Amino acid sequence: MSDTPGVPAPRHAADTYGTCVLLKHGEVFLKGRNRHRFTERLHDNLRLALRGIGGSTWIKSAQNVTVLGGQVPQEALLERARRVIGFNSVEPAVRVPSDLDAITAAAVDALGAIPHGATFAVRTKRRDKRFPLTSSRVDAHIGARVLARVPGLRVNLARPDVTLAVEIDRGETYLSWERLPGRSGLPVGSSGRALVLLSGGYDSPVAAHRAMRRGLACDLVHFNGAPYTNPSSVYKAYALARELNRYQPPGLLHVIALGTAQKQLAVAGAGRLQVVAQRRLMVRTASALASRSGAEALVTGDSLGQVASQTLANLVAVDEASALPVLRPLIGWEKQEIIDEARSVGTAGISVLPDEDCCTLLAPPRVSTRAGLPRLRSVEKRLDLDEVVETLLGAARTFRPGADEDAPVPSGDCPAPA
Repeated sequence: MSDTPGVPAPRHAADTYGTCVLLKHGEVFLKGRNRHRFTERLHDNLRLALRGIGGSTWIKSAQNVTVLGGQVPQEALLERARRVIGFNSVEPAVRVPSDLDAITAAAVDALGAIPHGATFAVRTKRRDKRFPLTSSRVDAHIGARVLARVPGLRVNLARPDVTLAVEIDRGETYLSWERLPGRSGLPVGSSGRALVLLSGGYDSPVAAHRAMRRGLACDLVHFNGAPYTNPSSVYKAYALARELNRYQPPGLLHVIALGTAQKQLAVAGAGRLQVVAQRRLMVRTASALASRSGAEALVTGDSLGQVASQTLANLVAVDEASALPVLRPLIGWEKQEIIDEARSVGTAGISVLPDEDCCTLLAPPRVSTRAGLPRLRSVEKRLDLDEVVETLLGAARTFRPGADEDAPVPSGDCPAPA
C-alpha cells in the first residue's frame, strides 16, 4: 500500500497476474449470527452498482472480505465499488495461487515497479492456517527476495513508502499495495426505508447520505414553490437525487408543488409563523406520502440552531405534525462540517447552483424562533388540511433519477418503491 504522496503504486504485477479488488467489510463483521444477511444485502448492492459496467464480473466471499474481479479494467471495478456503502476500504490487488514461489514472484514484480531508493515493508495475514510458513516468516522470505532481486530498495518497518499486504487464503493469495477509503457504514436497505425531505442546499443531501450509511434505503421528496417560482429548484433536486442514487439502489424522487398551499397559509394569517407552518405542512404531507410508499421514517437536514426555524421549540412544533419519526442525522453538525461532507459525497457543486427556494416564498421579515403549538393549530384550523394534503399528493410527480430509464414513473396516487 502506497503511503507516501508522490510514490506511485506499483502496477507491473497487475499486468502479469490476475487482477482483482479487495473490499474490506465495515460494521457487517460485528453482526454475529445475522452477519450473513448483512453480507447478502451488501453483495446485492454491489451487483447493482456493477450493472452496465461493460463486461462480466464475479464476486467471492472470504472472511470479512469480498473479492471482486472480472473481464473489465481494474479501475472501473474500483470506481463502482467505492460507491457501495458498507466497505471500509477498497484495495486494488492481484491474486495468485497460495504457493510460496508464486507469492514471492508476484511480490518481486509488484515492488520492482516502485522508484529507486523507496522503502517498503511486507505485512502477511494467514487466513489459511494450514499454510506451512507463519506470517512473520513469509514477511522475511519475501523481503529477502525483494532486496536480492530489486536493487535500490530499502526496508523500513516503521514508516515505509509502500506497504505490500499479503493475504493468504485457501487456494488463493491476494497481494495489494494501495488502500482507498470506502464509504463504511451498514449496507443500504439493511435498516429499512426512509423518505428524505430534499431541498437544494448543502444540508439535506448530506443527511440523506448519512441515513444511507446507517442502512436506510432512501426515497426523496422535494417541495417547490410552483406556480410562484421557476423550476430551477426541481432541476437541482433531480441532479442531487441522481448523485445520491449512486450510493444506493436508485430511490424515487417525488416533486410536490407547494406554492398554492403556502399562499393559503399566508392568507390564513400565519404571519411570523409562516415558515414553521409551511414546514409543518411539508412534514405532514411527507408523512402521508411515506406511509403509502412503505417508508418508516422521515429524514431532514436540520441542524440545531442553524437558522431561526431550527430552534428546539420550532423543531418540536414541526415534529408534532408528523405521524412518523423524524430523523435528523445532522442535528449537532456545524455548517462547515456539512459543507466539507457535501464535497466528499459529491453534492456540493450542485448545491451552490442558483435556484428559487420555496422556503423563502412568502417568508416574513422576522421568523418566530418559538412557534407555539396553539397558535399554529389556530392558523391550520382555517384550512382543511386533509384536503390540502390530498391535493398536494394528487398532483405530485415521481421520477427515479439514475435508473436505466429517466422517464417519470407512472403514478396513481402514490407509487410504491420498486
